[in-house]
Amino acid sequence: MNRILGIELRRSAALGAALLIAVVGTIVLHATVGRWSTGWMALARTQREYLAVLSPLAMAAGAWQSYREHRANVAELFTSVPRPRPQHIVPILVTTGLAVLVAYLVTLLAAAPRIADTAHYLPPAAFVVVAVGLVAMIASVWLGLAVGRLVPALATAPALAVIGFALLILAPHALPDGGVTAAFSPAMGMSMFSDYDTVSGGVSAAQALWMVAVAMAGVVLFVVQNRRFAFTALLPLAVGATATALVVPTGDAYDQGTLDPVAQELVCTGDTPRVCVSRAHEGLLPEVAPKARHALELLSKTPVVAAHEDTTTFFPPTSPRSRVDTALMTITVDKHGRLAHPGRLEPAMLTEVFTGPLSCGDTRNFQVATAAAYWLVDREPTVGPDGLEFEDPEAEKLWKGLKALPRAEADARVTAVHQAAQKCQDTTDLLTRSVR
Repeated sequence: MNRILGIELRRSAALGAALLIAVVGTIVLHATVGRWSTGWMALARTQREYLAVLSPLAMAAGAWQSYREHRANVAELFTSVPRPRPQHIVPILVTTGLAVLVAYLVTLLAAAPRIADTAHYLPPAAFVVVAVGLVAMIASVWLGLAVGRLVPALATAPALAVIGFALLILAPHALPDGGVTAAFSPAMGMSMFSDYDTVSGGVSAAQALWMVAVAMAGVVLFVVQNRRFAFTALLPLAVGATATALVVPTGDAYDQGTLDPVAQELVCTGDTPRVCVSRAHEGLLPEVAPKARHALELLSKTPVVAAHEDTTTFFPPTSPRSRVDTALMTITVDKHGRLAHPGRLEPAMLTEVFTGPLSCGDTRNFQVATAAAYWLVDREPTVGPDGLEFEDPEAEKLWKGLKALPRAEADARVTAVHQAAQKCQDTTDLLTRSVR
């Protein structure tokens, strides 16, 4: 059997298809490294999203292989050899499936070194996401083999690639987001809304069932000798669709399964002052801790003695419990897997402290908080990689007013801002009037 597979690999287009898919997948991933530099789950999901490119290529490769065999008239040659039909069909299915499977894994392995040193959290669900992607690639190439055999024309392969690409790209915009939609398209629902996103086991199981059904339908279409029996391919599709609809979570169950609570868990330093980041960002703790501790030193006149990462998410909505003795900090990751804009961490963390809890609502004054924070770090609130993202003339004016005051008076006003913010009181005029 190994000898047969070796011959099939050499004579078929499997190796060329694998090389093409691996090169395209690697280029696409490395061109968008900022989308998956946060960790392994982000990498697995991003690669799955790019099935919109890789799957049509696999279908085209399968169709091209069938066209080559049709043009060479090997089907007639095979029928003249006294061997069971499965011995002719199985090597083609195995070699093409193995080729796209290896190409998908090579694409993943080529990207892995970019985050190997910084991504410490490897959730088991990431392996499942990759496994479903592998099944989807095999289903794509087998479906391409079937279509190419039914329509053995030179234009079939490129047409199949274009149609598949168009459908997979347009589908997310035409169909509502949710469990059912994601189950029938493994490229959908893979966008990351936060660094704590995951794919639930129910969704992955449903996607796997549907992709297996598509693969089986492709095999049936490829095997049948009489086109009048091509409709039998509907049977695995019907069974697969039914099983998928029964398994996939919907509504609240789907929404709750999009977050990984383990990724949101805090990992903290062993000494004090205590600095904690989410498990998803555990690799950044040595980089974050010194900066967070310096910010805590500047807050020595307040009750704040610890710093935790703000693990707030908007879809679905979650937020950590607000504590008077804890400052929240937002962690963002750059394309190298490191802390993005490290000089922005301290003033952003202090600004959050002087803004007050989220429960304060409209009483939170960001201009006052920004001016107070930048006065503590002794930097002007200007736009830059280590400063503000957007210009804030009011905050800059308030900061200049603080800088013009005696140190003791400015310090008293900043302290008053913190006290008022924690009580959800209006802080608008606290930097422009004396507190003595």
